[in-house]
Amino acid sequence: MSDHVAMTMLSAEQLKLEQSKTLAQPLDRYGVLARLLFGLMDLLYGRARSWSKFKVLEVIARVPYQAWEHVAYIAITQQYEHEDFARRVFDHVKESRHQQDNEQWHLLILEEWIHRNRIKESVLLHRLVPQVLAFTYYQISWLLYVMKPEWSYRLNVDFETHAEYEYMLFAREHPELDQVPF
Repeated sequence: MSDHVAMTMLSAEQLKLEQSKTLAQPLDRYGVLARLLFGLMDLLYGRARSWSKFKVLEVIARVPYQAWEHVAYIAITQQYEHEDFARRVFDHVKESRHQQDNEQWHLLILEEWIHRNRIKESVLLHRLVPQVLAFTYYQISWLLYVMKPEWSYRLNVDFETHAEYEYMLFAREHPELDQVPF
C-alpha cells in the first residue's frame, strides 16, 4: 500500500475556483531570505512571468527537500539505535522524497512545454545559473534546518506560496491555456 495520496484531475471549474481562492488570499510578508531570492530572480529573469522563469523556479524548488533528506540521514546514521526516533525521521525522509518527486515532475512538464513550443533559452541563464542558485539555496536550507528546522520550513513556505501565486497570475494572464490539452 502506498503512503502517498493519489492526485486527482480537477475540472476546469474546480481549477478556476482554486485559482480564485489563491489569488484572493492576502499575501504574508515574506522573510528576508525569500525576498532576496525573489528579487534576484526578477533581476536575472525579469519581473514578467514566463515558462522559462517557472522552470528555474522548479529547479530550485526541489532543493529544500533534498537538504532535509540529507540532514535526516545524518541523524538516522547517528541515532539508529533509538528505533522510534530513527523511524520518525525516516518518515520525514519519505515525505521529502515525495515532495522532491513532485517538484521534479513539475520541472519535467515545464521542460517538455518549452521544448515543444521551441522557446529559446540561454545556456548561461537557463542551465548554469539555476544550478548555482540551487546549490546556494541548498546550503542555506541545510544550514537553517540544522540550526532550527522551522527557519528552513518558513523559507520553503515563502518560496512555495510565492510560486503558487505567480502560477495563478500567469494562468489568469493567459486564458488561452484553458483550451490547451497537456
